[in-house]
Amino acid sequence: MTQVDILILSNGPGEVTTWVRPVVKALRQQLDDNRAEVRISVVLSPCTNASGQEAAIALSYPEVDRVQSAEHFWQFLLWGKTAENWDWCDRGVVVFLGGDQIFPVVIGKKLGYRTVVYAEWDARWHNLIDRFAIMKPQAAKKVSPKYAHKFTVVGDLMLEAAGEANNHLQPKIEMIGILPGSKAAKLTQGVPLTLAIAEHIHAKRPETKFVIPVAPTLNLETLVSFADSQNNPFVQTFSFKGAALITPEESGGKALLKTATGLTVELWQENPAYHLLSQCCICLTTVGANTAELGALGVPMIVLLPTQQMDSMRSWDGLPGLLANLPGVGTSFAKVINWIFLTLVTNKGLLAWPNIWAQEEIVPEIMGKLEPSAVGEMVLDFLENPEKLADIRAKLRNIRGESGAAQKLATLVREEIDKLRS
Repeated sequence: MTQVDILILSNGPGEVTTWVRPVVKALRQQLDDNRAEVRISVVLSPCTNASGQEAAIALSYPEVDRVQSAEHFWQFLLWGKTAENWDWCDRGVVVFLGGDQIFPVVIGKKLGYRTVVYAEWDARWHNLIDRFAIMKPQAAKKVSPKYAHKFTVVGDLMLEAAGEANNHLQPKIEMIGILPGSKAAKLTQGVPLTLAIAEHIHAKRPETKFVIPVAPTLNLETLVSFADSQNNPFVQTFSFKGAALITPEESGGKALLKTATGLTVELWQENPAYHLLSQCCICLTTVGANTAELGALGVPMIVLLPTQQMDSMRSWDGLPGLLANLPGVGTSFAKVINWIFLTLVTNKGLLAWPNIWAQEEIVPEIMGKLEPSAVGEMVLDFLENPEKLADIRAKLRNIRGESGAAQKLATLVREEIDKLRS
């Protein structure tokens, strides 16, 4: 039987871990894991939230045969040539799992492949794409009737990760997750702010546990440096006294952060950390992909946007994100962009992904010169009124699609492959 290529296009860390991972598993299950007949390749495109580890993560999936990193993407898009000059079968399917939806159009035409696009909220290029796998029916509302046959509701890919996490037994421990970010611009404020909030909570609820899922791009020493006043002036800005690293050898098995007040915070280094996050009663997080993952897991969160450092928010989409991350001049652009946002924007409360999905503030977003004690009191109010957390969980579940999306999407891809073989 003729060999077929499946080319998966993706980009950022969230997409690679929560979309690509379950889809390649489902594809191999449905296609009998026959490498002689079907080859799976992953090509990554640039993303402002990328960690640099996306290619290594994708290559670690046993279902994937080969991966090209984002740095070589434009050459591939323009000329159809990969950095390693990959060969391609005459027949194949391009599967879009993150990036810009024009990419599968261009690459599908160059390779002569069928195209399948996964779309959460917005589907484009209806006349040029062969099939659309959509999260919810709303994504097809504005579609012309002549293209309606291309659309299939498959559900929410992120729920695959949530399902795996929730299959485990969850101990009854009051635990708070801390997600201060993965890049210096966010960590500078995020680390001292969230640890100061944790100290405030711990002083009143000493039984509460705290954990930081460490981003795969961060080593522990770098993370801890943002809790050191000698390396980070914002430690004093938040009236935080600093923290020190306790290695696994010193603690008897777990890496910990110990603050000046005696609070210990576990540093969790396994990725992805969905099982851990699913056990948290609430999380403190920054804007970004973290909010989407927590939303899919149904975990309540408070989204922190401190403005003590005006150039810290650089995770905007589109042109603002590109300008804010330019070498040399990015800091200036970031300050201007954030000043304009804080001065003029009227839709505050719609920056976290769950709030964007729902078009209302389901999870609290707090912006401004944040005081740890004030945020700590907000968390304490949630802990003392668990019905408020239950309400957020219920709303998070309601805004997401159905489960089983990976298998349904794999079925669409298999149908396209069958068309090529017929």
